[in-house]
Amino acid sequence: MPILLLNSVMSNVHEEFVLERVWLDSYPKDVPATINPDAYASLVDVFEESVQKFADAPAFANMGHVITYRNLEEQSRHFSAYLQNELKLVKGDRIAIMMPNVLQYPIAMFGALRAGLVVVNVNPLYTPRELEHQLNDAGAKAIVVITNFADTLEKVVDKTPVEHVIVTSLGDQFSPVKRTLVNFAVKYIKKMVPKFNLPGAISMRKALVKGSYSQYIKPNICGDDLAYLQYTGGTTGLSKGAMLSHRNMVANLEQASGAYGSQIEAGKETVVTALPLYHIFALTANCLMFMKYGARNLLITNPRDIPGFVKELSQYKFTALTGVNTLFNALLNDKEFRQLDFSSLKLTLGGGMAVQRAVGQDWKEVTGTVLLEGYGLTECCPLVTVPPYDTTGFTGNIGLPCASTDVRIMTEDGVEAGLGEPGELQVRGPQVMQGYYNNEAETAKVMDGDWFGTGDIATIDEKGFCKIVDRQKDMIIVSGFNVFPNEIEDVCAMHPGVLEVAAIGIPHDVSGEVVKVFVVKKQHELSDKALIEHCREQLTGYKVPKLIEFRDELPKTNVGKILRRSLREEEIAKSA
Repeated sequence: MPILLLNSVMSNVHEEFVLERVWLDSYPKDVPATINPDAYASLVDVFEESVQKFADAPAFANMGHVITYRNLEEQSRHFSAYLQNELKLVKGDRIAIMMPNVLQYPIAMFGALRAGLVVVNVNPLYTPRELEHQLNDAGAKAIVVITNFADTLEKVVDKTPVEHVIVTSLGDQFSPVKRTLVNFAVKYIKKMVPKFNLPGAISMRKALVKGSYSQYIKPNICGDDLAYLQYTGGTTGLSKGAMLSHRNMVANLEQASGAYGSQIEAGKETVVTALPLYHIFALTANCLMFMKYGARNLLITNPRDIPGFVKELSQYKFTALTGVNTLFNALLNDKEFRQLDFSSLKLTLGGGMAVQRAVGQDWKEVTGTVLLEGYGLTECCPLVTVPPYDTTGFTGNIGLPCASTDVRIMTEDGVEAGLGEPGELQVRGPQVMQGYYNNEAETAKVMDGDWFGTGDIATIDEKGFCKIVDRQKDMIIVSGFNVFPNEIEDVCAMHPGVLEVAAIGIPHDVSGEVVKVFVVKKQHELSDKALIEHCREQLTGYKVPKLIEFRDELPKTNVGKILRRSLREEEIAKSA
């Protein structure tokens, strides 16, 4: 049974038991306190169960085209057979997948897992340097890449261990007529496919045909075998490959199912997948969890095209949606989105970055559903804490620990913090990674025995609810006082004239640092004076921004997280 380890405020066993009971009472009665991480031997077993049980149900939809679970089983089996027989790849070999949310992704991903391969998810927007590092670090023998980004691969493939290249075009899974039209438009009208030369590359369509004439043999896959090398940390240096085993992933899938499974009607859900499947959040929360329940996964290839995204949404009675704060904010600021039919929507999950109070409150007002903010990390597959499904309004916290998950808050002095006292959030559970691939030094920095140090500053209240205060590395120190950017951004976002905001600390001769905010306006007339006055009403003096810079846009990651680091680097460059 998971417990909140707050021994620094527990004077005896009886008091610890009382706290544990209070925390468990915070869960809905049908949410389990523990899960079985060995419920399935591997993700392949989960997949096989679902494609058999929901064979004729729609599995994935994209741009009006649908593949059923039967289609998915057949095509992934053909792809797996191709990998085994034509490419001679064997259990444990690494295969990289470099594509956005298109129907080819689940076919390639499940096909690779069924062959016993280790999937290396690659951000298609990587630069040649980043791609070269990841392919070399992972030791990838093969890669599946969408033609839009094949020119990036061309620049580095000869400097990597990649032996086999499989290419696919955006519309390759559509009907013949639509495939021809889409691929022609993407390449020649929109000019989204730069010229590339990859000698020996084979198209995924041809690979599937060849695989259909070969025999697929299911390898013996156990829980300790790696399922993914999921790379993380690229925004702060060279990315590191988190080793996620089948048991890690199955455990997190069971934890997610334990938290929200009672709210999912098998075979009747439609989940909107706007975050990329190569990102661990969408991979687990959308692709794997909803596959287990036979849901239809609506893949959004380009969520930054908000009008196109909303038009796609208007064609479905969607029941679940996941995203990050910037995505929800962008949708809420689209007039057409606010006119959609939300009568079927019953589950909205936010993660990846802090959900701002203004966004959470507006989401409830517009859609009638609560935006549930969970918390996770790549190294934890990713879910660590989740809000109870019966939460009635925006809380600002990240919920309770998943089943079979222990959490503790550690101060800088290495002791456990008391209730409400901030410190580093540390996690222990079956979803915690095996370590960073070929990187014992970085693994040692984050692991303390079974405990994984998240690098996030958090607090826990008397009912067991966790709240992220901020990232350790983003902390602003003003005259010796800790200032958390999340709080500043949350307050700024409450102003009706603010669309997006990011807060950083910049050096100051007297106070050490002062707060500077970067703002994208929603209202043209917004002035820096008006925003500072607004902050003075909500924040103590040393937290009030001293500098405000208005911008047309803010730098973001591929999933829409605002990059404070880029803003800090710009400020450093100015003063150099």
